[in-house]
Amino acid sequence: MNVWQITAASLLVFLASTASVPASPTVRTFMDGTQAFHKGDWPAAIAAFESLAASGVDNGKLFYNLGNAYLKNDDLGRALLWYERALKRIPDDPDLRFNYDYALTMTKDERGEKESPLLRILFFWNYQLSPSTVRWLAVFLNAALWTALSVLVVRKKRLLRPSIILTAAATVIFSATAAYNYVVAIQVRHAVVLTEQVPVRSGFTDTDTQLFVLHAGTKVRVARETDTHLLIRYTEDKIGWVRKTEAGII
Repeated sequence: MNVWQITAASLLVFLASTASVPASPTVRTFMDGTQAFHKGDWPAAIAAFESLAASGVDNGKLFYNLGNAYLKNDDLGRALLWYERALKRIPDDPDLRFNYDYALTMTKDERGEKESPLLRILFFWNYQLSPSTVRWLAVFLNAALWTALSVLVVRKKRLLRPSIILTAAATVIFSATAAYNYVVAIQVRHAVVLTEQVPVRSGFTDTDTQLFVLHAGTKVRVARETDTHLLIRYTEDKIGWVRKTEAGII
């Protein structure tokens, strides 16, 4: 069974049990999209998978398949948008990560916001592990710490043992990291440039000053949002407005 078949099978099981959408139409739509993908009919596959996402199916495998279909259809911006959305749900999927990294090699702009190399060294675990892994480690360490403390109290033994101190330190570190990731996920929003070339302007109209240009697939931070436009931050000193149709919020 190849990668696509495995992905299709696992997603099919999910769709069949989805409560927010009736099972039969959902599964039928997914199968139509899968067949279209195998036939090389990328627009039809995209239409089927997009309709599932729009109907309320929130699944990393579905978003991954959408990214694949858009990439096959030479739509780099939307491919990376759906890969980014999939990464929020299945960050440790190796096939998703491989396709995402491959798509990034096709972008024209350099990465905008970059983390400090010093921060990557000091907080290496938060860059090596996915947010979900950090969260589960925090839960596990908290459970282990309080269990160990309870046992020691019941047996009336010393609490300041090296193993307890190390466990407590790890618990604090991973709990704080998990809390930080949670706050960032809520407060910091990113978007992906969708169209081939986007002029970033000082205002909402085409007569406003063009500050710089970005290309499909570039990831930016969303600073503000109106009904029609997004104020985006590419780097610390490159900020401007684009139409909402030109950038998709992740």
